[in-house]
Amino acid sequence: MTNPPLISGRRCTVDYRLWVRDITYPPVIVAAKVAFKALDLRFQIRGSEHIPIQRGAVLAFNHISYVDFILGGLAAQPAKRVVRFMAKRELFDHRLTGPLMRSLHHINVDRADGMQSYATALDYLARGELVGLFPEATISRSFELKTFKSGTTRMAAEAGVPLVPVILWGTQRIYTKDHPRDFARGKAISITVGEPIQVTGSSPVSDTLTLRTRMSELLDQTIKDYPQHEAGAWWVPASYGGTAPTVEQAQVMEREEMRQRAEKRRAERQSPSA
Repeated sequence: MTNPPLISGRRCTVDYRLWVRDITYPPVIVAAKVAFKALDLRFQIRGSEHIPIQRGAVLAFNHISYVDFILGGLAAQPAKRVVRFMAKRELFDHRLTGPLMRSLHHINVDRADGMQSYATALDYLARGELVGLFPEATISRSFELKTFKSGTTRMAAEAGVPLVPVILWGTQRIYTKDHPRDFARGKAISITVGEPIQVTGSSPVSDTLTLRTRMSELLDQTIKDYPQHEAGAWWVPASYGGTAPTVEQAQVMEREEMRQRAEKRRAERQSPSA
């Protein structure tokens, strides 16, 4: 076996078994497709030809539901590729989802040690993997794009790989924040893959603005082309005739959520049993 490539002066640290066998992903994909069929999900995938057939790439997804990383992986299926998503540590710590996430070789993101997950993602990209990220970091309650973190573009630039924008729409109707799960059959799911963006890393702020602008255009077109659009629906952005929170209202809700979480953490630290 050849030596792993150098990235920024270091060797890859990912377990070599990842590049030899991927045991869990194929049956999970089959099971997921069976579930999608049972739910009669009606997929509309556009632009899948923009997913690289072989080389590594960073896939940037908008974030509107808890099932985005499950359905988002379908963007790479026409290219017969799989996506390794960067996901929060809580999913890996859970007794049920943890073993599955690890077996699929997704990337554990510990916000207390973000550089480790970043380094792991670079290793994956050097080996030709597709790495999926959510530049917004958290779910958008308005279903429009939030402020982007610059880590997505910095990662693509440092790895020297294309940055591919991907838009998901309809996933919020299944399971998202502040709403009950809805597994009623027949929902349309739209996935739009944009042309790769080449970033140099010379200006992460400018690169991030370019990415967000491009994804905003793709989101607008995807919403307008959505076959089951419903004016006044809770899952439609206010700016498109729906009753979802406006961007400003969503920001207020998010700040309140963060305040409540901070209070809970303080209370836990101060508790004698903590």
